[in-house]
Amino acid sequence: MVNRQVEILDTTLRDGAQGEGISFSVQDKITIVKSLDQLGISLIEAGNPGSNPKDMEFFSECRKLKLNNSKIVAFGSTRRKALSCDEDSNLQSLLAASTDAVVVFGKTWKFQATDILHVKPEDNLAMIKDTVSYLAKKGRRVIFDAEHFFTGYQDDPSYAMDALEAAANGGADTLVLCETKGGTLCTECYNITKNVVDDFGQKCKIGIHTHNDSGLAVANTLMAVEAGATHVQGTILGFGERTGNANLSTIIPDLQLKMGYSCIPENHMSELTQVCNRIAEVSNVSLNANMPYVGKNAFAHKAGMHIDAILKNPLAYEHTSPESVGNQRVFLMSDAAGRSMVMEKIRKLTSPKDDIKKDSPVVNEIIGKVKDLEKDGYQFEGADGSFELLVRKIMGKYNPFFKLCYYKTSGDNPRIENNLYAFAQLKIQVGNHFEMSSGEGNGPVNALDSALRGALKTFYPSVTQIRLVDYKVRVLDGKNATASRVRVLIDSTDGEETWSTVGVSCDIVEASWLALVDSFEYKLLKDLGA
Repeated sequence: MVNRQVEILDTTLRDGAQGEGISFSVQDKITIVKSLDQLGISLIEAGNPGSNPKDMEFFSECRKLKLNNSKIVAFGSTRRKALSCDEDSNLQSLLAASTDAVVVFGKTWKFQATDILHVKPEDNLAMIKDTVSYLAKKGRRVIFDAEHFFTGYQDDPSYAMDALEAAANGGADTLVLCETKGGTLCTECYNITKNVVDDFGQKCKIGIHTHNDSGLAVANTLMAVEAGATHVQGTILGFGERTGNANLSTIIPDLQLKMGYSCIPENHMSELTQVCNRIAEVSNVSLNANMPYVGKNAFAHKAGMHIDAILKNPLAYEHTSPESVGNQRVFLMSDAAGRSMVMEKIRKLTSPKDDIKKDSPVVNEIIGKVKDLEKDGYQFEGADGSFELLVRKIMGKYNPFFKLCYYKTSGDNPRIENNLYAFAQLKIQVGNHFEMSSGEGNGPVNALDSALRGALKTFYPSVTQIRLVDYKVRVLDGKNATASRVRVLIDSTDGEETWSTVGVSCDIVEASWLALVDSFEYKLLKDLGA
């Protein structure tokens, strides 16, 4: 195993923001910067200060931050063809951002120079060298992003290498090979990177920047590092244009836990899952449950034989420990899980002195209750929150946080206001206190959610942290048409953890209510550390 440092540059705030549905406010960006600094990312590419006033405002705010591990990097292009560096407003904006390092991109594919920029090939090389030299003489560390490098190398390797030579002669500290179109295969990526390392590795750091159009962004990044690259660019959750960028939440543990490279401080790796969940929350997206290392299914086990083996020794089916990346092992409840899974859930809720064994009455009762509920349409493998509450109730380790007196919903009006279509009212009891609340929403469930939050926040302020990130409805038996039973599954988050709850009824509002109540109660139990 090697022991070599790999510098990580995160471009979530720049390249990641080009992904569909991603839009960051200045405060969003500040939160993400702090999260990446907490993780120990070396460089954070924060945007193009010359592109819009919001980015310039952000760079101004960044100067006020006290970061422990990260440095902010500004991004821009080489000078325009008809201007000197002093005349180019984008380069002046790069300098005005006052970052120690800057990333500048330039064309390394001859086609891009002649047909897109409409400049002579030799003039493009001059633009690269002039820009890098200008910024380096201003005291900036210059990271040169060789745009379309792999495509350019495959088309005309001599010109692509000349472009790198221009940047290196201009004083570039790092040459980043950009796999811009995402079409290069792994062997090609390794061989081309190795050629660059052999030619330039003694003079400059060599970096890699890949896209996922062929599903190979992570693999190509690892291959490039194996070929000698020591600088890696990507986005923390794989956000990016088209199919996305290289996913750093996979690359970092792959390099550090599997391949012996050092990317972030060793004691920060256990914060990876928490940071990824927070950034997903700020980005207003659901963290993919099947994402390696940090997804909620990354260490989820369902088959009874697998669970039994995992309980004896996790090495049986886990490639690394969930704790190493701050995730946790999950046993999915189903008719295939068996007693081993139930026992593991019980162990988390009891102490050794309780001495509950596989054939204990409480275990039989839990398994029997699950089977009865599954006959009614419940499914617990995707509803970890509801299953934990069920186990607590049967074991006598649960006290409800509130009691429902009544609720009612109305959607009679075609529209209330501001695209709100429904109204809900409810009354709850907490101890000896009663609270009534009402809410509006774009449907009865949304209105009920709003009303419940309004009632509970008086007693439990932390419910304001809960956000519903997914809501699924499935008709269980269509033969009864609109009288059919439905199953509602709700995914919720508080920005640090995500959990799922389930409800079943012939009434979709009641099924939603059951899942909603479980979601809130799970959060409140979590807050108590129960």
